[in-house]
Amino acid sequence: MDNKNQFKPSNVIVGISFGYHDSSCCIMKDGELVAAVQEERFSRVKNDKSFPQQSLRYCLEVAQVTLDQVDCIAYYECPEKKLSRQIWMGIQKGASAHYKAKVAAQLTQPSPMDIIRQKTGYSGDIEIVEHHLSHAASTFYFSGFDEAAVLTVDGVGEWSTTSYGKGAHSKLELFEEVSFPDSIGLLYSTVTSYLGFKVNSGEYKVMGLAPYGKPRYAKQIRQLIELKDKGQFALNMKYFAFLQQECMYSEELIKLFNTPAREPESAILQFHKDIAKSLQVVLEEILLEKVRYLHEQVPSKNLCMAGGVALNCVANGRIKREGPFENLFVQPASGDAGTSLGAAAVVYQRRTSKRPSSEKLKSVLLGPEYDSTYIKNLLVSSNATFEDFSGNEEGLLNYVATQLADGKVIGWFQGRMEFGPRSLGARSILADPRGEEMRDKINALVKKRESFRPFAPAIMEDKVAPHFDLDTDSPFMLETCQVKSSLYLPAITHVDNSARVQTVNPNYENRFYKLLSHFNRITDCPILLNTSFNVRGEPIVCSPLDAIMCFVRAEIDFLVLEDFVLSQEMVPELWKVGVLNTPISKQSDEKSIGHAVYSFM
Repeated sequence: MDNKNQFKPSNVIVGISFGYHDSSCCIMKDGELVAAVQEERFSRVKNDKSFPQQSLRYCLEVAQVTLDQVDCIAYYECPEKKLSRQIWMGIQKGASAHYKAKVAAQLTQPSPMDIIRQKTGYSGDIEIVEHHLSHAASTFYFSGFDEAAVLTVDGVGEWSTTSYGKGAHSKLELFEEVSFPDSIGLLYSTVTSYLGFKVNSGEYKVMGLAPYGKPRYAKQIRQLIELKDKGQFALNMKYFAFLQQECMYSEELIKLFNTPAREPESAILQFHKDIAKSLQVVLEEILLEKVRYLHEQVPSKNLCMAGGVALNCVANGRIKREGPFENLFVQPASGDAGTSLGAAAVVYQRRTSKRPSSEKLKSVLLGPEYDSTYIKNLLVSSNATFEDFSGNEEGLLNYVATQLADGKVIGWFQGRMEFGPRSLGARSILADPRGEEMRDKINALVKKRESFRPFAPAIMEDKVAPHFDLDTDSPFMLETCQVKSSLYLPAITHVDNSARVQTVNPNYENRFYKLLSHFNRITDCPILLNTSFNVRGEPIVCSPLDAIMCFVRAEIDFLVLEDFVLSQEMVPELWKVGVLNTPISKQSDEKSIGHAVYSFM
């Protein structure tokens, strides 16, 4: 007997999503989620859609299995149904020649199953899970709820754009959907594009811009969509162009607002702020109406949400406050990255008739980690000057907390990387939230992004009540609430007095919690500004080399790599030359990072 197969673990399921945007991979062993990561973190290509080769390799290593020990690979959508939609789009009246050619090119592409086998050599089972079922499973099976109503809302999967469902025990059923081209996600993305931001990544910016405006154009936004009975709605397609060309909006939309579309990177006027506010208000109205309908069909206390629209934390907060459900769980990786989790969960349930996990997802620290020995060897071999706090965690935390209290900005790199779009204390940029100038400093110098975008507060979970109007834990920054603290917190308080809070639990983010505790001891403030460890245009850092590149490029004051601290003053001039001459995007694979850093160290 083959020894490798003799000790084969049971029910090893790999979930994979790729081909559109934000490719990812996860692995489950006996229903337990062991690892999950987005391919962009390895490739350094933001929202990378390519086959997640490096992510798969990582997941197998963490699970300590080989590919031939995998029972099944679960793929996150039905290729045949998706292709039927693409063909339908290509034959629409008025479709441009370029658009038709692009759609026709899809017919010549290998199927996802063929790509999986070609890239991996895997000869085992591959199962298909439809896109919105993957979204639904990614939230219900990780919610901790024994039963719940389920709502998934995104741009489009195969044909579905919104799904209504219910989960009970191990069973999950979707009982109604809205079909393409009618889509809340595409409505939001179309206006995002009109406002000069990039589709599939700029929607966050629109949400952040909205509080600066007034809903003066809500009436016009409502003309873009007709709400129908039950869970249905329909877009007024005369305002949309995505069926005929790559542009999202038509000339009719420009006429409706009586203003040309904003050019990317141009000035943001009050008009644009008012459009953003109007869109956000209408989005919330639509979601609240459909959530109330869902509650009529599934009168549960619990609601689970997923899909890209579920990352709109402002809408989530309003659903929690004003909707009919008592409890809300939003999948922290609600976009397409999270569908790999859902696909794997569905396949596990199909094969065992059991629910993957009865526990609520408490942590998304599911990515790579690098031990202190590896990091120290990296720094020593590159002749770096650094402070070594090995075996002295108390000294490290005191030192970093003191620097934060002194107004310094910290790059914080600890443990396993987060899965999903938020940095949650493993790959974070941290700062004192009380500084009047801190928000502008980080936006302009570190993040190199628009000044209107807010930063999030991270707070010790047991210190929330005096500072934020939040009645439950919020470990994943997925809803906003009002700031009520007696402290002056300008760096994390948005213009409408809201904040997107992360509550930090010592059981799941131990060292980060300890840092908050030390900062509180020094300042009587249990809160830190927490934003993702990256500069504009690149993914969140994954490896120590990524962190060094970002630290140098963004001129962050201090970099904390596990037990080691580097200051900007310690950075040799030749490091700066090497890093600053390396392009940010599409270059930062291991080889090119190593060349940029090592050759100047």
